[in-house]
Amino acid sequence: MDDYMLLNLVIFDHYRFSHKLLFLIGTCKATAKFRVLQQQAYGFLHNDPQPGAAIFVAQCLYVLPIFESHCEGFSHLIISALRHFLKVGNGMNGLSKAKILAAKLFLAIVDGTLHHEERVLVKILEVFDVSLSNIQKAMHDTDEKDQTCQMAKVLVEQYISRLVESQSYMTAVSLLEHFSIRESGESFLLKMLDSKEYRAAEKWATFMGKPILCTLVREYVDRKLQKHAFDVIRQNNLRDEFPEIYHQYKERQVYLAMEAGYMEKVEELCERYSLEGFINVKELEESIPKHRYLQLDELSIKEVVWVDEANGLLDATRHIEECKVVGIDCEWKPNYEKGSSPNKVSIMQIASDNKVYILDLIKLYEDASDVLDDCLTHILHSPRVLKLGYNFQCDVKQLAQSYGQLQCFNHYDMLLDIQNVFKEPRGGLSGLAKKILGTGLNKTRRNSNWEQRPLTQLQLEYAALDAAVLIHIFRHVRGYTESAGDQDKRSKIEWKSHIVSHIDNSKMSKKEAKRGKAKTDKVPQSVEIKELTEQT
Repeated sequence: MDDYMLLNLVIFDHYRFSHKLLFLIGTCKATAKFRVLQQQAYGFLHNDPQPGAAIFVAQCLYVLPIFESHCEGFSHLIISALRHFLKVGNGMNGLSKAKILAAKLFLAIVDGTLHHEERVLVKILEVFDVSLSNIQKAMHDTDEKDQTCQMAKVLVEQYISRLVESQSYMTAVSLLEHFSIRESGESFLLKMLDSKEYRAAEKWATFMGKPILCTLVREYVDRKLQKHAFDVIRQNNLRDEFPEIYHQYKERQVYLAMEAGYMEKVEELCERYSLEGFINVKELEESIPKHRYLQLDELSIKEVVWVDEANGLLDATRHIEECKVVGIDCEWKPNYEKGSSPNKVSIMQIASDNKVYILDLIKLYEDASDVLDDCLTHILHSPRVLKLGYNFQCDVKQLAQSYGQLQCFNHYDMLLDIQNVFKEPRGGLSGLAKKILGTGLNKTRRNSNWEQRPLTQLQLEYAALDAAVLIHIFRHVRGYTESAGDQDKRSKIEWKSHIVSHIDNSKMSKKEAKRGKAKTDKVPQSVEIKELTEQT
């Protein structure tokens, strides 16, 4: 071990202690902790450690296996820091030597003299951009150039064969792609499919090109994996090669929506895919057997009011401020694109005993943002109105992201999340309604397009029910009893302790924002709460 490696060992012993301490005492999630450490590592590389950042990282990767259980975490940490460092145009000093060191590291891992996880191995090859010529040079430790790199290629192929035998298909595919080795045939594809390694199969087929992609689609169809086949066709622009399969999958989506009774989705899909030949949607809806779901009139709701202008919002606010308890819910258009940001919250439903207001947040924000901010501040910040929600933290987060410039969503007063009272493992709000009220909610319209205007009557009813049912569940909570095991004793559900008097969702505290946590205060069991709940 040379002096530089010894120095690296000392440095990473310090990092190991910092890493362990941060993970033990930190209050934020592991991902946030990792990013903090990554920034520290990046800062260290920016200080130009000798004999160069890339060489320093390569040498660190030699000594990290000493740390055993911390090895993989530290390896990902410094590799990701180096990736970012090189991406911004730094670290060119000594990069050629670092490539050879990384190639030697690869050889040591392959022959078993050094242990690193397969994912780390792939990252080493990618970040240092190790080529077959680098491996050839590392094998002979000479500057002689072998244009064919035959020995290096044979060694890599032998290692890939070992990976395939052990069914490490994703690693094998990553190496084939990295070294541009295209000699594997369809039998390799079939092995991955037989092992249900679909991601690896798709990655390899994409690398190999259209002929293998077409083979993959046909195999998916033969194996009745239509969704996978459709995704490959769509992502690789193979619609002309498989027009019937592409069309059949679109029709299948419509039939699934029909079977679920999701009529708005049927209309949406037919329009989106330009599908014809389906029977009239209204006739279809009438032909489907009806399930028993909770209806608005059963909850004594006399009126559902659509609010999309300032005067209507002011009227709604006056009514809501006179209530002791309201139910609140939100809806937004689902986003099915992986990695993309969620859509804006489209509507907010606020229910009283006999009326539900549905606020068009998008239009109100565009036309009367000041009035919207003022009215919702009066409602959400009021300590005199108990706000009921279900999984309300999710709505809080979405509202803050959608309308961050409004002060009304910075904090909330007097909240009771019904989900926290019951902690039902399955069924959501519909399951809870069925348990408490005897009838569930129709959730088939949950993922509809909430940004379309006007909303359908069925969408309005769905939205209103989600807010109104909270009040009726709350009424039953106070007198609701449940069996205590096999005994005859019955115990009331504790709910008052779940009332939160204040949630601070503002960006005023950078420390809290970094932690990703809202500050919450439990409400004291005061006379005010007793009076508030007894009047509902």
